[in-house]
Amino acid sequence: MGVEELAITSPSTETGGGLVPYSATGLNELADRLASPQSILHPFLLPPARELKVSSPMAANRERTFIMVKPDGVQRGLVGKIIKRFESKGFKLVALKFTWIIMSYSCAKQAHKYFFPQPSEELLKKHYADLSARPFFNGLVKYMSSGPVVPMVWEGLNVVKTGRVMLGATDPKDSAPGTIRGDLCIQVGRNILHGSDSVESAKKEIDLWFSEKEVVSWQPAVESWVYED
Repeated sequence: MGVEELAITSPSTETGGGLVPYSATGLNELADRLASPQSILHPFLLPPARELKVSSPMAANRERTFIMVKPDGVQRGLVGKIIKRFESKGFKLVALKFTWIIMSYSCAKQAHKYFFPQPSEELLKKHYADLSARPFFNGLVKYMSSGPVVPMVWEGLNVVKTGRVMLGATDPKDSAPGTIRGDLCIQVGRNILHGSDSVESAKKEIDLWFSEKEVVSWQPAVESWVYED
């Protein structure tokens, strides 16, 4: 009796991804290969290398924004919800830290000497320098040092503008439902997070809160499913 042949689809580069014949007598060998721990590396299961190459507009048009969860957002346990919003949108997290601003410069020096570098209130004053003439400035600096904050850097296409839309208006009562502030807070003095309002301010704020080595350049495996070629 002749050997029966089966046609099995294979994306082999040698055959151009067509149908490759396998004899019935060789199916046991194929089954063994598929059952092995190394099977995910087998050419029958992986597309050719040229099909795995990711092409993204982010390579040529990368934009970053600075987002910071304020003490009220941290105390209410909203850090995870906020991160999930940005990740669900498709943006990429490239830097994050959990820190508590020390009000006294002398305390900051002591923390640096005996424990680890800790930002002082001078950092907050630089961050909010554009508000220094406002009557609420000192209260703002004091409040922002009242508990831990979570500064982050997010990357993506139009992430600065889109990030501001996602945050909602500065005053939660003016924020639309579906925005972070519209859904999660009530009063302007407790609006849970800060977001850069321009590409220029984003760069300034990122440089203020993070060193260059703290911002990680990486490419998610799903990026080609977020951005078209």
